[in-house]
Amino acid sequence: MKTLLLTVVACTVLLAACSKPEPTDTVESLVANPERLKDVRAQCKDDHAKVGDALCNMAAEATRQRFMGSGTPYTPAPPVAPPSAPKD
Repeated sequence: MKTLLLTVVACTVLLAACSKPEPTDTVESLVANPERLKDVRAQCKDDHAKVGDALCNMAAEATRQRFMGSGTPYTPAPPVAPPSAPKD
C-alpha cells in the first residue's frame, strides 16, 4: 500500500513539474502584443486583486509607452526676437 501511494505521489509530482509554465509578461512583450495588453488591462479592471499589482503596473507602463512613443522630451523653440524698427 505504501509503495502504491508513493508511486502515485511521485507520478503526480513529475506531471506537475512537466507542465507548461505560465507565460511571463513583460512591459516589452505587452507593448509588442496589443491584444494581450488589452486582455490584461480588462483583467486588471475586473479584478485587480486577483491579477496583482505587478502585472497591472506593467500593463499601465506598456500603455504609457504605446501612447507616448519613445518618450521624446518636450523642447520648446527658442524665443523669437521682435523685428527691429527700420533705421532712417
